Amino acid sequence: MHYIDTHTHLDFSVFDHDREAVLEDCARLGVERMVVLSVGANNWQRVWQLSQQHRALYVAFGLHPMFLDQHRPGHIAELSVQLQATKSSDKLCAVGEFGLDFFIDNADREAQQQLFEQQLALAADFELPALLHVRRAHAQCIATLKRYKLKRGGIIHAFSGSLQEAQEYIKLGFKLGLGGAATWPQAKRLHRTVAELPANSMVLETDSPDMPPQFAGGLRNSPQHIPEIARLLAELRKQPLQEFTEQCWHNSCELFDWATTPVS
Repeated sequence: MHYIDTHTHLDFSVFDHDREAVLEDCARLGVERMVVLSVGANNWQRVWQLSQQHRALYVAFGLHPMFLDQHRPGHIAELSVQLQATKSSDKLCAVGEFGLDFFIDNADREAQQQLFEQQLALAADFELPALLHVRRAHAQCIATLKRYKLKRGGIIHAFSGSLQEAQEYIKLGFKLGLGGAATWPQAKRLHRTVAELPANSMVLETDSPDMPPQFAGGLRNSPQHIPEIARLLAELRKQPLQEFTEQCWHNSCELFDWATTPVS
């Protein structure tokens, strides 16, 4: 079987000692493509360089809401330059990671919203998918996306909202990123939602090194876990694993405008 991890942070330093081994094992497991998302201007070049060194890696550039205090007014203009400089490469696949995080203590919602809309505008201008981080802000995010109507939609990363919220995102052209959170036994509402999602709405992700699945609780998360995550999600949906995996592959390729033919 063949897999795509639509949300990783393989540039993080916790992978520095064994990144090559992880990628070799991913190839063995059938994890053929991985999207490495940036979180700020300071790691755009790092994720880009990694994508140039490894065939399986693709890149998204963005400004994450959790690092709002590190972003500067000029970074949006710099992001536009970065997207312009790389737009002809098939390694650039999206704008991200960005979005809204109202879970943060004393979150500056106004500043987050401004940064969110500025990046949505770039996604629209460059006709790229938007890879979104949304915590405790689904209503605000959905209302904003209705105004922007992105041509290529995107992914709601680590989706854990209600079925009604999922349906709103799907109508706006977004896929729902599913990973480790849905493997935990206490995630009952998410289990019910996953079981009812339309087949064409789901993509696989890890958010590695964060958000480990239940079977790797307390450990570093990795794209190597994607096959087992897929198996557990297929069980939640009472769907044959091969069918579920092929659908997620197709959904991801459709979103990123990639060939559906596996590499191997």
